[in-house]
Amino acid sequence: MSGGLAWWLERKWLAAQASLAVLLGLKSRAQALYARIVARAPGDLVARATLGNMLMEQGQGEAAIGQFEALLRAHPEHADSWFNLGFIQEKFDRVEAAEQSFRRALALNAKHDRAWYGLGLVLIRQGRLREAVAALKKNTELQPFSPYGFYQLAMTHHHLGEDAEAWRLQRHLQSFEPKFAAGLKRDLEQTPVQSRNAEAALSAPVLPTSSAATHAL
Repeated sequence: MSGGLAWWLERKWLAAQASLAVLLGLKSRAQALYARIVARAPGDLVARATLGNMLMEQGQGEAAIGQFEALLRAHPEHADSWFNLGFIQEKFDRVEAAEQSFRRALALNAKHDRAWYGLGLVLIRQGRLREAVAALKKNTELQPFSPYGFYQLAMTHHHLGEDAEAWRLQRHLQSFEPKFAAGLKRDLEQTPVQSRNAEAALSAPVLPTSSAATHAL
């Protein structure tokens, strides 16, 4: 058996074992298996993305960012990986870097709804609320039935003093996500005028996201 074929078979076996370990909740074993693949195949998209995501979940921000930076050196055209990098950078407070990563994702795929949402979040954190409104509007256009963008958009209008629009969005959200709309109503009512600012907007929930490996597929 040639060396190339032997490695191809081993790689398939390692990937299958790693996927099984993830399903069984054996995270340490899965991480070790993905690390073995990455050591031999640095450009393996799924293995490196999954490894990066696991490191993020363990709070190892720099290591996770390093995995995605390495992945993007091999696959600079991969919009989902730019999104994942931005997601991790934002999570670990590298806000300006996250903005650039989300913008790279959008340059490659202007319909990447999560990247528009992520961009909105980091613009809010930088106090650039008017720009955040534009980004969040793009997210809601692309994801018309996801409540998270509408929540953030309404709260951002609220912090800008544009309550008529904030409440219009709350009523719209009520039409398809009444429980979520109730939470938005409470938060709009409990945010007093004198405390409206960019930091207050951070109380809104973060968009749930699948694992980095899922985005990489």
